[in-house]
Amino acid sequence: MKKYYRIMLGSKSRYAEECFKGNFIGADYGIRNDLKENLPENWKLFNAKYIPVYLSENSNKTKVAAGLSCGQLWTICKGIKIGDIVICPDGSGFYYVGEVTSDYYFVQGETLPHRRNVKWLNIKIERMNMSDELKNSTGAIGTVSDITKYADEIEKFIQGDNTKGKKATDETIEDPTAFAMEKHLEEFLIENWSQTELGKNYDIFTEDGEIIGQQYDTEIGTIDILAISKDKKTLLVVELKKGRASDVVVGQIQRYMGFIKEELLEPHQDVKGIIIALDDDKRIKYALSVTNNIEFYRYKIDFKLIKN
Repeated sequence: MKKYYRIMLGSKSRYAEECFKGNFIGADYGIRNDLKENLPENWKLFNAKYIPVYLSENSNKTKVAAGLSCGQLWTICKGIKIGDIVICPDGSGFYYVGEVTSDYYFVQGETLPHRRNVKWLNIKIERMNMSDELKNSTGAIGTVSDITKYADEIEKFIQGDNTKGKKATDETIEDPTAFAMEKHLEEFLIENWSQTELGKNYDIFTEDGEIIGQQYDTEIGTIDILAISKDKKTLLVVELKKGRASDVVVGQIQRYMGFIKEELLEPHQDVKGIIIALDDDKRIKYALSVTNNIEFYRYKIDFKLIKN
């Protein structure tokens, strides 16, 4: 099945025009050798080999940053298949759209040396015409974002329909109102983290002053918020329920925590989880009653009217 990806072409799209003119996408990450003979089908094998390489070249980076970087490098070099669609911001509010046409190749000494050829289509997608959901996904932190769930909307743009996209459907969402509210809650938490209960003991994961812990992308999905304790001993996975079925969100946070435990934890660290929802949820409480490392938080909305 054809998949769809948002690809950043350098920080702030600095190489977008070069990639467009040269008909390619690419990545760097400081790994300077040809990867052609070292691209297994399983991304775990790639990460196991190249996370140490990345850390040796970037001694100031954490294993979390290394895992994100190596995972995204593998996706560009191997995970994306010939025929998949990529959309790439040009830095001015528009997105190039292209079809991947080649396997991986390496260009020594050039910009973004780990490359794939792309046939760029004769269209651009204007960000203001995207649905809010697609805007959020294309604005995710990191080089690569899997946006296949918005295939219908993207194909509509490719066919020349530039009217504002419609909201994507998700069968796991039981409460659309809570979904909409909790998308705003995520932004509120990010902007006011230090004033929240969680901010007393945890910091949102950052690298070089940039938040990478919001919408932290993994090969098994995207974590809403990834934080680390102030003593650096615990990684915290925070998932907002977003109107989804209780079993879905519990299973999801357990998968994310399992991924963190297996792939990213340092020897002295452990992982915990928190689910946040608007309403009291007995199904979640029952599920979490047999775990000791996931907590449930409710949030409260407080509106006041003040007469002038």
